[in-house]
Amino acid sequence: MTAAPAAEPGHSHKAWWRWGRRIVLLVFFLAVAALLVRQARTIDWSDVLQAIGQLPLHTVLAAIGVTAVSHAIYSTYDLFGRSLTGHTLRARTVMGIAFISYAFNLNLGSMVGGIAFRFRLYARMGLAPNQITRIVAMSLLTNWSGYLLAAGIAFFFWPPELPPGWRLDSGGLRVVGAVALGVAAAYIALCAWAHGRHWMVRGHRIELPGLRMAVRQVLLGAVNWCVLGVVVWLLLQGRVDYPHVLTVLLCAVVAGLIVRVPGGVGVLETVFVALLDYRVPQSELLAALLAYRAVYYLLPLVLAAVAYAATEVHARRLRAAARAKAAQKRYA
Repeated sequence: MTAAPAAEPGHSHKAWWRWGRRIVLLVFFLAVAALLVRQARTIDWSDVLQAIGQLPLHTVLAAIGVTAVSHAIYSTYDLFGRSLTGHTLRARTVMGIAFISYAFNLNLGSMVGGIAFRFRLYARMGLAPNQITRIVAMSLLTNWSGYLLAAGIAFFFWPPELPPGWRLDSGGLRVVGAVALGVAAAYIALCAWAHGRHWMVRGHRIELPGLRMAVRQVLLGAVNWCVLGVVVWLLLQGRVDYPHVLTVLLCAVVAGLIVRVPGGVGVLETVFVALLDYRVPQSELLAALLAYRAVYYLLPLVLAAVAYAATEVHARRLRAAARAKAAQKRYA
């Protein structure tokens, strides 16, 4: 009878590290959740509902129109991946898949929307996994390189007036903005240097776009972040100047990434209340943000769900027709 092999010290250390990291993340998440609940209890929700009802119809319609522009811009991100991979799907099909994925991404998180939906929909269209991976990567690069440019400009040139007592001042935000601009410029420079080169990492081909495409990526991504800021600014009805609204929104995005709550539920509102509560009544501020969630998150999600259901029905009909055609050939 042989003795069982002893566990390797390295394996035991990795297991403890994984569990320790999970515990730390859980404690952090619970602390944030407690903070959000505590903040919610201080809000007079009857005033918030009253403020929502007082939003002018033309303001809401304008916000819906700008939302449509933003989602249309985001839907073009996957066209960069189409150009890089050389697949032959029509631009309309690519933009439709990107729209569906983005709407689910906003509400359910990037793993479900940004990645899982893209893989499923593109695979149904006949693309290989390595092509889909490159499309997803190009979309992410477009979005976040654009964020760096938009945040860099906003933080460096228009740092907001932070509430009294905050440790971080305008000078600190300018430093953050300068770093963001430097990283965006470094990405463009890297693409210019690496054009025509590629690397193989675990069987995946890593290839950066050329200089012109990289510049278009960064500019288009930055424009979309700025358009997104217009939606919030419209719903705030001009009570806060646009650069300040954009800066706070970009700060809230980083906070949402740290907490990693699907859709950033509660995080966006907490950051806006913390930074703008001294300038806008809390009820009016929360009314604008809830309207923003309805317009930018929920309305596109309804449309994307309908589009996805139609896509699934169409795909099933195509598979059924293909099976029937194959059966006819066998018995012909």
